[in-house]
Amino acid sequence: MIRTLPNSKSYLSGFRFFTLLYFVFLFAPLVVIMVLAFNDSMFPSLPWKGFTLDWFFGEGPEKIGIFYDKMNLRSIATSFKVAISVSILSTVVGTMAAFLFEQEDFKFKGTLYFLMVAPLVIPGVILGISILLFSTTVGLFFENTFGIDIKILMPGFWLIVFGQFSFITTIVTIVISARLRKFDRTLEEAASNLGANRFAVIWFITLQYLKPSIIGGAAIAFLLSFENFNTTTFLISSRPTLPIILYQQVRDGSTPVINAISFILIVSVSIIAVANLYYRNKEKN
Repeated sequence: MIRTLPNSKSYLSGFRFFTLLYFVFLFAPLVVIMVLAFNDSMFPSLPWKGFTLDWFFGEGPEKIGIFYDKMNLRSIATSFKVAISVSILSTVVGTMAAFLFEQEDFKFKGTLYFLMVAPLVIPGVILGISILLFSTTVGLFFENTFGIDIKILMPGFWLIVFGQFSFITTIVTIVISARLRKFDRTLEEAASNLGANRFAVIWFITLQYLKPSIIGGAAIAFLLSFENFNTTTFLISSRPTLPIILYQQVRDGSTPVINAISFILIVSVSIIAVANLYYRNKEKN
């Protein structure tokens, strides 16, 4: 739709209908899930059998709410721990990588950038299998050769963190690099001329300018890690993350507690998105 050109009424009506249809297709499943979280039924689907809060606060034995479901609460806690670890590592390394790629005299910038972007074009399933086989091979080598059992190479928390870190860092780097390219280097020169050392210039000038993109990159890393399924599937141990648990419950049959979990996640993400939007608008003003 070109706003500067005149458009017929039929075209405008069709455009509005398409926009409405698009948003209905996008949000209708989410609304249905949120409504069914309060359905007084033993199945996470229609028909509607009345309103209840048991799938949030039910203590059992028939209806166990999410706040009393130890298995789901454990998986949520695991997902939070993994997501926080991945977001911290990805933000720190992504920020340093963004500075590195902005160096004009860096000889291997093209090669390193290609290697950094490569995990993004590799399917998550292949990436997860590759990381699992590599870590298993290295772990067996150290165990058979030196008798050392390296726990970090076994399927579990840290292998999940490093598996997700391998591709999420690339996304964070791209986000921060996009803003760093717009940075006015004369601000750093002015601060240096006024007596600031290199550390002070980066801390008080450059990083302050990059703060919105760093926060945004960390938020993206957290969300991507929290919902990751393909790569994480091959790296889990006895304590899986929330997406894995939800998949198992949907596959084997579950109660509307999965709708209650979805309701909490949708509301939480919406609040974070609104807060982030408010923060950005406040920064612009």
